[in-house]
Amino acid sequence: MPTQNEWESKAANLLKAELKRKGVTYAQLVEKLGAIGVSEKEVNVANKLSRGKFSAAFMLQCLSAVGSLQLYLD
Repeated sequence: MPTQNEWESKAANLLKAELKRKGVTYAQLVEKLGAIGVSEKEVNVANKLSRGKFSAAFMLQCLSAVGSLQLYLD
């Protein structure tokens, strides 16, 4: 059974992979989040993704902001 840290790492890696697939940088993500009413700073986004500690709501906001309609878990 995966540990909490392993789950957090998997979530961060899934989100980072989706950003790469879409060709979106952290700076661009911040702009896209702002366009949907979510206020974040680039440094905060980078910290969240490097630590892997963010809410499911933040992940959904990011996926929505970059236009991801599907997420593959494998």
